Amino acid sequence: MHRPPTAEAEVADELSVVRPGLLPRYEAELPGARAAVLSRLWRGLAHEPLPWVARREQARDGLTLSLSDGRRLHGPRPDPYATGAYVTAVRLDETAYTDPARLMTDLAVPHSAAFAAELGHSVASLALSRAGQQGDREEWPESDWEWEQRIVDGHPFHPTCRSRPGFSVAEQLAYGPEHRPVVELGLVPVRAQECLVSGVWPDELRDGGRVVLPVHPWQAAHVLKRTCEERRPAHPLMSLRTLAVPGGPQVKTSLSARLTSSVRDISLPSVAASATLSDFAATPAERSDGLLHITRTLGAAAAGSPDLAAVLRESPQAYAGSGERVLPVAALATTGLPHSPAWLAGFARLTLTVGLRLLELGVALEAHGQNLLVVLSAAGDPVRLVYRDLADIRVSPARLARHGIEVPELPARMVTDDERALRRKLFGSLVAGALAGTAGSGPALGAALETAVRDLPRTPDLAALCADPLPSKALTLMRLSPRTPGDQWAELPNPLR
Repeated sequence: MHRPPTAEAEVADELSVVRPGLLPRYEAELPGARAAVLSRLWRGLAHEPLPWVARREQARDGLTLSLSDGRRLHGPRPDPYATGAYVTAVRLDETAYTDPARLMTDLAVPHSAAFAAELGHSVASLALSRAGQQGDREEWPESDWEWEQRIVDGHPFHPTCRSRPGFSVAEQLAYGPEHRPVVELGLVPVRAQECLVSGVWPDELRDGGRVVLPVHPWQAAHVLKRTCEERRPAHPLMSLRTLAVPGGPQVKTSLSARLTSSVRDISLPSVAASATLSDFAATPAERSDGLLHITRTLGAAAAGSPDLAAVLRESPQAYAGSGERVLPVAALATTGLPHSPAWLAGFARLTLTVGLRLLELGVALEAHGQNLLVVLSAAGDPVRLVYRDLADIRVSPARLARHGIEVPELPARMVTDDERALRRKLFGSLVAGALAGTAGSGPALGAALETAVRDLPRTPDLAALCADPLPSKALTLMRLSPRTPGDQWAELPNPLR
């Protein structure tokens, strides 16, 4: 039977044309990329509530999954908080698999074919991202975008951590932050009466009676089908669609491509609520004893569609004092700082102090390694936090009312008094996400949390964090359930127990 070319082969073919000198390094990185994606996939298979897994059995030699059709899948004992590529092969009955895409294809469960294609893209793009790295990283960057471009592997736990379907190799090299390009943002003028504008749209992005919207060049070419005569250079940040304009704000653009799990557009309700939400968030942040700053949304605009919209955000660099550096939590792994148990415990104490304080007030942050940034002193100590992108927080009117904080009119999806939903939002992003990704393993995470929680106020939220299984988004289940809207959840072993 003729098999179509794999994503790995397709990337190699394109690379041989657009950057042939990179091809040997790309091919050398493929085995490690397969293991990195397979390790993320094994995490999901081992812990998520997948309907076709009938039973899980732990033994000294690893974990065995009994599938509903009678087959058995065996692999290493899983560490749900490990970030390394510790799974090099798993065995389905008598067949060993090193390629996550081939494994998912042969599992042949509902929707596995599409997910297998995403896994293949993830492996190939990850190998390409790693191949493009040069030199050492002993010198710490000075600029915000340089910190963000040090993050090569993407999401530490998502199997499609580097999947970029719809992006050619040339486009990945031109727009991927890990390749360190300068991206020419297009500028599209739109009649003001056709635009929804929230906040203050700057004069330099106005042209008489027109609002000028920054547009990502991929979006302009593939979705808007137009060329932009005016352009502005910018540096892509770790989310790819958000870019730093030198001397200016950070610009979040629409990018109607599926990256990791989601299509990255900017909804009209989020544009309409952006200024209100930004003003509201300042109040609980002010009650964090100076430990948290939230970047202000300067302005947001949309030309009648999520496909042509932009948000202008204050740079987190605004909150760095003399000698201090601000970097995404996801970049901490590149510094070597988390190797110190004392440093890691101090960082966990800082993040939990802030996260639990805001949760008590009534705001559950989605504090994963991209949204949450840390301010480091000149000596490398974590001193404060910065949070950006309020689009996915959850707000509890009942909790806020107890603290005398009025809730403005916000999108309905943000508002809930469900304590389980509020705790899932914070614990799933901060503890199972940002802290786990920084610690790199279950034992390291557990030790840091055990030290950190000793000094925290005893609240019902802290009690739940210490006693209950740890919630985490069921990332594999969500990719295998394309018709199920919203987040789905897994319960991970609590590293404090």
